Amino acid sequence: MIVANRTLLFLTAWCTLLSAESKPLELKWTELAPVIVSHGIELELSDGGKIRGEAIAIREDTMVVDVRKSTGTKAYAKGSATIPRGAITLITLVKTRGSWGAGIGTTVGVVAGLGIGGYSAAHTDSGGAAVAILVAVISGVAVIGYYAGKGLDTRRTRITILP
Repeated sequence: MIVANRTLLFLTAWCTLLSAESKPLELKWTELAPVIVSHGIELELSDGGKIRGEAIAIREDTMVVDVRKSTGTKAYAKGSATIPRGAITLITLVKTRGSWGAGIGTTVGVVAGLGIGGYSAAHTDSGGAAVAILVAVISGVAVIGYYAGKGLDTRRTRITILP
């Protein structure tokens, strides 16, 4: 079991190190459109709310967003919404590049799961329980590897708006 804990700790630390955020951008409102339109974004609002969606257009004093998820005191409905410029405190640009990380993460997860599950199954008394442990551990670690790899495929860039 110590081997399993160390392996999961290693996978978590590896993913955290590789998924570091890039340096924040500082842009004027007029410079936002070419950078964020047609990309996934996460907005932090001045009332503490958050919006996740896709930037559709940047106007003089508003941003049009296709809202997928919204939280906060003034939650926006799914679909197209107009967000006032003054309500936006921070923009996070979310870009996904390929799926190599998810593939590698799943592969590493299956291999690690085979080792951990095989070790755990070898130390059980019942054959049926050994198979169940092996399948459960392989599946669980493979899923963890997939999501860790998927996180590596996603790049987040924080954008602050200059006055």
